[in-house]
Amino acid sequence: MMPGRLPPLPPEQLSPAQAQVADAILAGPRHSLGGPFQAWLRSPVLAERLQKLGEYVRFDNVLPRRLSEFAILITARHWTAQFEWYAHHPLALAAGLDPALADAVAEDRVPANMQADEQAVHDFATQLHRTGRVDDAAYAAALAAFGEQGVVDLVALCGYYTMVAMTLNVAEVAVPGGALPLATR
Repeated sequence: MMPGRLPPLPPEQLSPAQAQVADAILAGPRHSLGGPFQAWLRSPVLAERLQKLGEYVRFDNVLPRRLSEFAILITARHWTAQFEWYAHHPLALAAGLDPALADAVAEDRVPANMQADEQAVHDFATQLHRTGRVDDAAYAAALAAFGEQGVVDLVALCGYYTMVAMTLNVAEVAVPGGALPLATR
């Protein structure tokens, strides 16, 4: 497996600022410097701010975990972020997302038989990624399902995981075993 463009930094080579951020990430709910964190350590102030934002967006937003992970999968598919999909697909299933929904998203199809809250997340996140906006119907459905805070948290999920996807893609973070879970477009 290729190490990617921004391979892991050996702990003994971290600057004090990088080591402080790495320690904070490892002490938090992720317990790992995988994914985008090795790349972000190259900019420790940015890494610290992004990891705090990511901690809220992933673990503390108002959406049920199943729906948060669904939004992350939609984002991963939009960006064909292989590692993001690899990391979040099992989390989505463990949170109760129907595997058929994840399969449809992976295949770039609109999932069938979505529950109303899943439909709201799907339509909102898909429109936001594809057009940079959401129409009145998608906004109204998300607002009815999640309230104003939920709408804002859903935007933040899509935005944060876009940053993650872009970082992973630019850094060429490899999927363990080399298998690519998403077909390229």
